[in-house]
Amino acid sequence: MAWESRRPLPPAVSPLAGEPIKRADAERLAGVLKAVADPARLRLRLRLRLRLRLLSLIQAAPEGEASVSDLTAPLGLSQPTVSHHLRILTEAGLLEREKRGVWAYYRLVPSAIAALAELLTPPRKRASDQGDSLSVTG
Repeated sequence: MAWESRRPLPPAVSPLAGEPIKRADAERLAGVLKAVADPARLRLRLRLRLRLRLLSLIQAAPEGEASVSDLTAPLGLSQPTVSHHLRILTEAGLLEREKRGVWAYYRLVPSAIAALAELLTPPRKRASDQGDSLSVTG
């Protein structure tokens, strides 16, 4: 079965680039950031750490994918709690879900993670990083 992706990627133009961001792009970006940070909850820092840890555990897993049962023990959380956070990250477009029999496996959406990183990197830093990667020593 093909990997599922439910939402479009974050906008291609960074609000930090000095260009106005379109309303639809701003709404998509806000949805992605909300999925990671969940600002409506009182325990913001705990939820942010949990979701970032989930992304990290999945990325580090063999084959770059993990099921809920692979993630409950390292996080010390119940299956319903882990499933809830995986669903939010999947709906935000940061994870893909593939159902195999009774198990669902999750993997990062590299383009969504890269787009998010690009949005959060100031333009000057991006320019200096590109300049560093293009320089030749010798």
